Amino acid sequence: MSATLATSNRIGILGIGYEGRSIDEFVRELSGLRVARLVDVRMTPISRKRGFSKTALSQALAAQGIVYEHHRELGNPKENRPGFGGNSQELESARAAYASRLHRAESRAALDALAEAAQRELVALLCFEADESRCHRRVLMHALEGRLLPIVSASTLPAR
Repeated sequence: MSATLATSNRIGILGIGYEGRSIDEFVRELSGLRVARLVDVRMTPISRKRGFSKTALSQALAAQGIVYEHHRELGNPKENRPGFGGNSQELESARAAYASRLHRAESRAALDALAEAAQRELVALLCFEADESRCHRRVLMHALEGRLLPIVSASTLPAR
């Protein structure tokens, strides 16, 4: 994954999980990073954690001028999620199963739209998991590598 990012005009794409964060902390972080668009890549945009279900999250983001989108077609099916928390063989199997879903027409169209948006603004891909290596976001980021130039992670962003 490349860590190239133009600091004067923040463009690119990053992955971020909300695990262990409050909604206020999360939105402040996105705002501080100057994220313009948050793309929710959970299959079902609901959460037991206050503030992270679709409506509440989109309202909190809008208050900071951040656009919210949900792309269900980029979600990881419930039956495939346990593999992301498993041993290395289970993890690789889950990644492969998820990657195969990205060949569907609706997934390819969503990936193309993400790549296009990331050429204009800083886009954050959202899921619950804090550890991107244990989340389908990593597979998404890899799939996007051939579609756009700057791909960044939250940990490699330069200071404001």
